[in-house]
Amino acid sequence: MSASNLLVELFVEELPPKALKKLGESFAQVLVDSLTSQGLAGNDSVATAFASPRRLAVHVTKVLSKAADQAVQQKLMPVSVGLNAEGQATPALLKRLSALGAGPDAVAGLKRLPDGKAEALFFDSVKAGATLSEGLQKALDETLAKLPIPKVMNYQLEQGPGADFQPGWTSVNFVRPAHGLVALHGDQIVPVSALGLVSGQQTQGHRFEAKVSPIVLRHADSYAEQLAQDGAVIASFEARRDEISRQLKLAASKAGTHLSPIDDEALLDEVTALVERPNVLIGRFEEAFLEVPQECLILTMKANQKYFPLLDASGKLTNQFLIVSNISPDDASAVVGGNERVVRPRLADAKFFFDQDRKKTLESRLPGLSKVVYHGKLGTQGERVERVRAIAKGLVETLGQASLTANVDTAARLAKVDLLTDMVGEFPELQGIMGGYYARHDGLGDQVAQAIEDHYKPRFAGDELPRDLVGVVVALADKLETLVGLFGIGQLPTGDKDPFALRRHALGVIRMLIERDLPLALEPTLRQAAAAFGDKIADATPALTDFIYDRLAGSLREQGYTAQEVDAVLALRPQRLADIGQRLAAVRAFAALPEAASLAAANKRVGNILKKVDGTVEAKVDPALLKEVAEVALFETLARVQAEARLKFEESDYTASLQALAVLKTPVDAFFDGVMVNAEDAALRTNRLGLLASLHLAMNRVADLSRLAA
Repeated sequence: MSASNLLVELFVEELPPKALKKLGESFAQVLVDSLTSQGLAGNDSVATAFASPRRLAVHVTKVLSKAADQAVQQKLMPVSVGLNAEGQATPALLKRLSALGAGPDAVAGLKRLPDGKAEALFFDSVKAGATLSEGLQKALDETLAKLPIPKVMNYQLEQGPGADFQPGWTSVNFVRPAHGLVALHGDQIVPVSALGLVSGQQTQGHRFEAKVSPIVLRHADSYAEQLAQDGAVIASFEARRDEISRQLKLAASKAGTHLSPIDDEALLDEVTALVERPNVLIGRFEEAFLEVPQECLILTMKANQKYFPLLDASGKLTNQFLIVSNISPDDASAVVGGNERVVRPRLADAKFFFDQDRKKTLESRLPGLSKVVYHGKLGTQGERVERVRAIAKGLVETLGQASLTANVDTAARLAKVDLLTDMVGEFPELQGIMGGYYARHDGLGDQVAQAIEDHYKPRFAGDELPRDLVGVVVALADKLETLVGLFGIGQLPTGDKDPFALRRHALGVIRMLIERDLPLALEPTLRQAAAAFGDKIADATPALTDFIYDRLAGSLREQGYTAQEVDAVLALRPQRLADIGQRLAAVRAFAALPEAASLAAANKRVGNILKKVDGTVEAKVDPALLKEVAEVALFETLARVQAEARLKFEESDYTASLQALAVLKTPVDAFFDGVMVNAEDAALRTNRLGLLASLHLAMNRVADLSRLAA
């Protein structure tokens, strides 16, 4: 059972660039996991994944040529079934042994072991470990079956060496046609097959710049080196990505002082998946195109051409861009010139769209929204705009910001109009952004333009919020309309499916309420938004409220708060989300007090007692009915503490409000030690329950402290 390093490579036609990174990771991970589960690789084996536009590969250290044999114990049947009264094997037992390849002689070696209330017969055998050829074949089949292929191709196979199929008649399904399979254990070929290919030790290098073709791999360990030296290929996705990043920075410094390529991780991944040996070049376009909003130019260069626009120190677009080429000619002028000729009409299209769009005002386009269907059950975009306006108006009134009414209404009315423009029709990613540019061109002012531009924010986790209150109100109204409307017609997210991005919308609402410290109560705000729909939807406020608190709980846990802290605060469903950070800080400070554990346990006990009482227990105490010393002490301490805690709560000093409760520990402990709550006298019982209800009310004003109990 010798151990050597293993290399497996599948050589294919150009793989889909946006999927390459995941394909490479999956190819390596699944194959190694399968080898490990079969005992051919161990926990100390190290896997290195490779992925280039034309190959998926993995190098694994310390792979055995044969897995160790394994002792196997199999349960056969109950003793009463396998042996007769004389202890002889029954026909059923002999048949079972025969199926396992054992004869009658094996009966003497069977073990009788407890199996529940009876005994069963067990057969000990040795399972031969898998050979590498067997194990790798199984691993390879499993790996190809589990690849996250975005779209499968069907193609006919060609006759290859060692193949046992009819060329042109046998077809295979895979992400791209495969042309080569390498499987090397050290310097030895492991005989496996896949996709109509049999394994060998030959691969191909760069399509145009390889020094050797084909490349005969000497050893599993020489793969990356031979591809780099003889094949002009950087096989590692990460190494190629790092090289592109290095060259981008170097080229930017050559293009001008303080210039930098646009920071876009997704674009860097995609370009890494498009080239096998990168060569970064500098291109230019006419400065006249810079009159077009830079977002348009940047998007067309990134999305259509995979270029990296160059920005100056202030983040302003320059007329230079970086090309990541897959070839490295001695004279790159033809490559640069070709890319400059290709990008020019793209930029010209953007300029044309921009010029044409400005010939019509946003206001003049507004009637067109009534012809655009938003949702079959919710009507047109025009109807949606009216709902957003109504919700925004209600928010302005609740916030007491009457001076913002005109700008909020204008922005809400025109926020969706850029959906009808040529630019957004070509680049949907620019919706909102172009509306802001066109609003400025129409003379609507910065507040309205910014609100239109910002009303989709936050678009993703970590995105910035709208810049001012006008933008926040319009963005909040837009997201509330989406959430309330879709919940109202039953279009809720299920599992990992969220086609309307309702989870993202909910987090956006949460962030704006909290980070902008808006004095808005959650449920009344949702009900106010639902009123804008009339009878078009059912009122799903309770379900939507639960959904928002669930999203909030997850977000808070991601921020580092414990599940207990989050549960304690959110159990009370605080309506003003902006207070939640202070409540969490107060709970954390309270939990650090020496009295906290005892009070949390007592609070849980009080809650359980009150739950068992039929009907509602009124938080009311008659001092004349207090008989025991312990209940008098608790009543007097509670009266003093309750006033102080309530005052601090009303001042939003939640930490002080909770910490004021610490002095209750001693009288609460004494009460439970010396007072019978469920007294036979009904009046005494009711009074003591009222005392506990008062205690429960005082302790759970900031958070449900029982959630802190162990």
